[in-house]
Amino acid sequence: MIWLRRRPSRCPFLVLILIGMLFLIASSYPSIASEEEEKKDERPPRAMSIHPEYPGVVVPKGEDVRMDLIVVNGGRSDEEVLLKVTEVPKGWKAKVKTYSFTITGVYVPDGETKTVTFQAEPGKEVGPGTYTFKILGETRDKAFRSEASVVVEVKAKEEEKEEEDIVLTTSYPVLRGPSDAKFEFSIEVENKMDKDKVFNLTARGPANWEINFKPAYEDKYVSSLRLKSGQSRSMAVEVKPPRFAKSGEYPIDITVSSGEKKAKATLKVILTGTYKIEAGTPSGLLSLSTQPGKTASISLYVKNTGSATQRDITFLSFKPENWKVEFKPERLDVLESGEIKQVEVLITPAEQALVGDYSVGVNVKGEKANDDVEFRVTVKASTVWGWIGIGIILFVIAGLCALFIILGRR
Repeated sequence: MIWLRRRPSRCPFLVLILIGMLFLIASSYPSIASEEEEKKDERPPRAMSIHPEYPGVVVPKGEDVRMDLIVVNGGRSDEEVLLKVTEVPKGWKAKVKTYSFTITGVYVPDGETKTVTFQAEPGKEVGPGTYTFKILGETRDKAFRSEASVVVEVKAKEEEKEEEDIVLTTSYPVLRGPSDAKFEFSIEVENKMDKDKVFNLTARGPANWEINFKPAYEDKYVSSLRLKSGQSRSMAVEVKPPRFAKSGEYPIDITVSSGEKKAKATLKVILTGTYKIEAGTPSGLLSLSTQPGKTASISLYVKNTGSATQRDITFLSFKPENWKVEFKPERLDVLESGEIKQVEVLITPAEQALVGDYSVGVNVKGEKANDDVEFRVTVKASTVWGWIGIGIILFVIAGLCALFIILGRR
């Protein structure tokens, strides 16, 4: 008989290992639960606080303020938190609410957070400024409380610009020049309406000024123009001051209108005045007589015929060689508009000047203007030589008479 030996089974051993592992897990679970419990116990028994989502905001005038109000329960007990807005600026209405209705409190389980809404509405009389709201949260038994503030800064609304129906622009609204100049501004008119329109052109300026409109690069004057929808056109504004306009700044108001729609622009002309000088003699005569080496004088007036003051007026002469020309005074410091001053011109011919007519020119030079005067100077022989000539003639006549008498006796 053959006996077969049976191999021992490993199953009981594996079962024992599994039982041991389950025992270890089961024995460690109370420890883990205990740690969680201890961790939870670190919180205070009761704690509560409220916090606005945005403690400070800036809003335009007339706009409502709305934000979240966060209620935090940091304790181990459930809390019923009462909410109230304790300080509301004058002219405002404020409340705490949910999506659909106003509330006075909120239930918050331990360790959780609830969110409600803070809302403030300004009255019509509320203007720009800074406004402070205060909110109080407290437990029902009033054992715990928390306060929060919301600061609202109200700004003035920026006025919305209405879309312009007529656009009037100019690149050079200010021109500068003398009073006798002609000024020409360039403006552009644009029709931004959805229809073709006829636009009237009007201008208002100082009294006695000539102001005319004309198409660019044309000489004809117009008082209106037709523009299609979206079309623009350049126009010239020709401005001519009166002859004696004083220096200064002169505004000119331009208006382009079509029915009740209009656009305005202000142009400005800065006049520097006109610079003109006139020179001459009081009698109008520009001739004088003298003798060689003898000084002759003539009065010369200088008049400022412009509208601007003339300064530092000097005199320059153009004379024959070896002649002498002097001015008294030698210069004029200031000559106001319309003012006249007199200057003496002293002309001395050369000692060797021959008898005859000569030309002497005088240039009057101002700050920005000048004038020329030309004198005719007649140089005559000296009276001494005249008497000598008369004596010679008488002597010759006497000698001839004596000769005739002598010859007649013979």
